[in-house]
Amino acid sequence: QVQLVESGGGLVQPGGSLRLSCAASGSILGISAMGWFRQAPGKQRELVAIIVSGGNTNYADSVKGRFTISRDNARNTVYLQMNNLKPEDTAVYYCNFGATGRVYWGQGTQVTVSS
Repeated sequence: QVQLVESGGGLVQPGGSLRLSCAASGSILGISAMGWFRQAPGKQRELVAIIVSGGNTNYADSVKGRFTISRDNARNTVYLQMNNLKPEDTAVYYCNFGATGRVYWGQGTQVTVSS
């Protein structure tokens, strides 16, 4: 069974940067969109950024201008470059692939922004 494997989370000071990666462990056909969600303690999971097959992107207002999503179609990999991180960005980040017939989720990676 194909899984999404995330990496790149960790502890960073406010104003710092992190780059998250999410790669599929095998081939996934018909991927229409790749995205990142996050869930902070006591809050609902929210969409952070999404990139569709044509390359168009969309971001949550709270991360616009600071985060950049990109994808490598050949490697079935999606990235999230996070700059100027703030304490309110602290959450578990999950990647998500929308493909023909199903949706895939990563296991989550913790991002903590603290001094």
